[in-house]
Amino acid sequence: MKTFRTLTLPAVTFMLAGASGAAFAHPGHESASFFSGFGHPFGGLDHLLAMIAVGLYAARQPGVARQLLPAGFVLAMLAGTALGAVGVALPAVEAGIAASVLVFGLLIAFAARLPLAAALPLVAAFALFHGHAHHAEMGGASLASYAVGFALATASLHVAGYALARWMPETPLAQRVRRVAGGAIAATGAVLLGA
Repeated sequence: MKTFRTLTLPAVTFMLAGASGAAFAHPGHESASFFSGFGHPFGGLDHLLAMIAVGLYAARQPGVARQLLPAGFVLAMLAGTALGAVGVALPAVEAGIAASVLVFGLLIAFAARLPLAAALPLVAAFALFHGHAHHAEMGGASLASYAVGFALATASLHVAGYALARWMPETPLAQRVRRVAGGAIAATGAVLLGA
């Protein structure tokens, strides 16, 4: 059963990759939209750190939270994009994104284990801001292809953070390294909030 759970997160990534085939159905615009969306989470330090941090945090959680937190982030991020697409404004989107970097970093730094009933809504709330920002920066891209692109990139960053955290041994030194990394992520979030 543990092996199944460990393989679930990478399996989600591969399913998203398979679904991205629609992005290549029409040459030119659709594939450009997909690659524009895929590149967006990698183009901003705030998105990059938050998404890696979700994977790092999820990997240290018990049971099903390891899969539900990253999956919940991706789904809520897509919901945030949908809100933007239908014209629903969210207040202080950039501040919400910066706050996500700060909070996720603090959770890692303090090795926090929130109950899933608190952690999942927290992760999802921050993901709404990320998704809304993705939509705002979409330009003339096709929404469906663009969304598949950034959803796949986000899942990949979650998997990268998850894999890094699971790869690290359970030693006092590794725990200190994780906490320092979380502190650095949180400090970056604090700087971004002040910018």
